[in-house]
Amino acid sequence: MSNKTIAFIGTGNMSYAIIGGMIKSGFAPQSIIATNRNEEKLAKVAADFNVRTTTNNITALKEADVIVLSVKPQMMAQLCDSLQTANVDLSNKLFVSVAAGITVARLQDMLGQPVKMVRCMPNTPSLLGLGVSGLFAQEISAEERDFVEQVFSSTGIATWVETEAKINDIIAVTGSSPAYFFLFMEAIEEKARTLGFDAEQARALVQQTALGAAEMAASQPEISISQLRANVTSKGGTTHAAVEHLKSHNLHTTVADAMDACISRAQQMEQEL
Repeated sequence: MSNKTIAFIGTGNMSYAIIGGMIKSGFAPQSIIATNRNEEKLAKVAADFNVRTTTNNITALKEADVIVLSVKPQMMAQLCDSLQTANVDLSNKLFVSVAAGITVARLQDMLGQPVKMVRCMPNTPSLLGLGVSGLFAQEISAEERDFVEQVFSSTGIATWVETEAKINDIIAVTGSSPAYFFLFMEAIEEKARTLGFDAEQARALVQQTALGAAEMAASQPEISISQLRANVTSKGGTTHAAVEHLKSHNLHTTVADAMDACISRAQQMEQEL
């Protein structure tokens, strides 16, 4: 599908990141169309990546072979309704939705045609090329599957799930989880400031430690995360005291319950949207 045109309808931060990753990976700028009602955002993406832009979603829809629906879930029905009224044959087009909480069946209903559809759940580190994108496909060819994987691998790693329900699990594991890490970093930063470090020091100490820990895990995939934790937790030492306190307050259970709450909310959204 190297000669195919891909349109991003709704070029916000996530689409900007994906487009940037595609360009770095060798995709031709003229094969990419970005749309947005905000002309300033379009001017930036055009200046940065030399891709084509338009404020007219229908123009992009007609020309593109692959259409990435990248608007907020609450705006998806309105967008799809506008695309449906364009009376365009969508049977040969591939749609990719990055919206949480909207099933393939619901998206097809919104578009008024049984279109080929991929659901994707990226996460915000995609903005740095360090993202994770969960993918679920329904009735697409191997060629289309490879193309979508190439697109989203350009911002990190892409992983396919076998059932659509697993997309909600992906949301809990990778889509929402950067916020979990930020919350933990926030708690450490707040305590560092009460210990007398100024705001700049506290931020630098926390973010460098988090970066170092993540890099240690990434550079040693043969060692389990549990073992990496054990390696820096000498029995009877200072780290051991802190870790045991977290365990005694059921950190693992709290995290698991939080992820279940995330999944539950995604399931509720499927009923609402």
